[in-house]
Amino acid sequence: MYRISSKWLYAFCVVWVFGLIGAAHAEAPPNIIVVYTDDMGFGDVSCLNPEAKFRTPNIDRLAAEGIALTNAHCADTVCTPSRYGLLTGRYCWRTDRKTGVMGAEGKCLITNERMTLASLLQQQGYQTAMVGKWHLGMDFPGDPGSRDWSQPVQDMPLDKGFEYFFGVPASLNYGVLAWFEGRHAKVPPTLYTAKKPNERYVDYRIKPPYEATPEETKQVLGKVGMEVAPDFVDNECLTRFTDKAISWMQQATNSDEAKPFFLYLPYTSPHYPVCPRPEFWGQGECGGYGEFVVETDYHVGRILKFLDEANLAENTLIVFTSDNGPENSWKQRIEEFNHYSSGPYRGGKRDIYEGGHRVPFLVRWPARIPAPGRRHDNLIGQVDLLATFADVTSAILPDDVGEDSQSFAGLLFDEKFQHERLPTVSHGANGRFAITSGTWKLVMPQRKLPYELYDLENDPAETQNLAASEPQRVKELENQLTRIVCRGRTTQGSVQQNDTGYWSDLSWLTPESYAAAAK
Repeated sequence: MYRISSKWLYAFCVVWVFGLIGAAHAEAPPNIIVVYTDDMGFGDVSCLNPEAKFRTPNIDRLAAEGIALTNAHCADTVCTPSRYGLLTGRYCWRTDRKTGVMGAEGKCLITNERMTLASLLQQQGYQTAMVGKWHLGMDFPGDPGSRDWSQPVQDMPLDKGFEYFFGVPASLNYGVLAWFEGRHAKVPPTLYTAKKPNERYVDYRIKPPYEATPEETKQVLGKVGMEVAPDFVDNECLTRFTDKAISWMQQATNSDEAKPFFLYLPYTSPHYPVCPRPEFWGQGECGGYGEFVVETDYHVGRILKFLDEANLAENTLIVFTSDNGPENSWKQRIEEFNHYSSGPYRGGKRDIYEGGHRVPFLVRWPARIPAPGRRHDNLIGQVDLLATFADVTSAILPDDVGEDSQSFAGLLFDEKFQHERLPTVSHGANGRFAITSGTWKLVMPQRKLPYELYDLENDPAETQNLAASEPQRVKELENQLTRIVCRGRTTQGSVQQNDTGYWSDLSWLTPESYAAAAK
């Protein structure tokens, strides 16, 4: 069964819009790049926050030459579930991962049967690559202390639609730190280390010297430690990732086959450890954090420079966004530097409030986006990339794929297109739910926490809880959320199963009402 019968009107609009841009679309599908930063807040991009204490000219260029989607939301407020949502078009809380993040090692959260951005585009004839941070689980050979690194890593990006992989398994504080290429570490992680003091920030560093055993690590650093390769250094991530990304794109475009490419480029910055390279020290007015964002912007500029010099920029669709809001040190940056990483929004990483999940979202595609430099303020979700890329490449999604993904292709191609998204579900790191429909947002009760209702149009900072004065609106939004949760999808189509039954964070429901609503 295919997801076309429920979208006739929308499909007509998309076909009409594509007609406006001519037949070249069918002849020359775009290259696609998704740049995914880590813990970068809405206010950490200077074109979105004129008061930012550092400049991001290369990231700003994407907005100036494309479109800024200023009401865009990640799928969760921490790393692993956001990445799942971005790649699959499905909310992660539908899996057995209900809270928090994974470590470096474990069964991959994306099953081999689940369509991803990479497998969709691979089916459409694309070359596919991922360079950067994965954090969705990998199966390493053997157990810590008895690894056989001559054996291949399993259940990882190469099993999820990517033909090439270079990167790290997870956030740098989770270990198994090495430069993995394909299914093997270039230099195996046979040593051990733990977090070390960071002279430029409030967090930590992962850098040599490293110890030979966990026992030595505990003696030197006070902790048993984590596996690390002798050649691994935290502040080399951005440079190595960008080098490999450019090298792969050069190879992909020099191929006689001349197939389009898809590059997923999830950077490790500005997530801890905040470790700008010395050449960026002193840039901006926000200490080490600002320097690290400036360095990130520099590497985005390297990608843009390559596209320009290779004459690829015109027909390359770039999406730039972040996995969640800024780490808790955003509070210190306000006090010390008067820099607001969350922009005008409440909270940050892990929070159910806007600062936790409203993130930068910029799209550039010179060949197709008219009126560059415009902004769009209606709802968008990162889960929407799957359906959008399907539209861009004329693919049809099966009914049981991208269950929470709604295409926004129309607004890219027509500056007058009125994109109205279905309600968007937000999810905090502790499992708390919220739903946004239009400009109204309902935060659901959890344990002793009550309902919270906000009018985001008039109160974007979520300062006034209107739940008590708007009981009918609370009920309407609750009913919408119940339907989305229990039917296994946001989009229209046949009911899909969540991967588990009822769980305690659905506190407004009983197990019986959950089961009844899922029919």
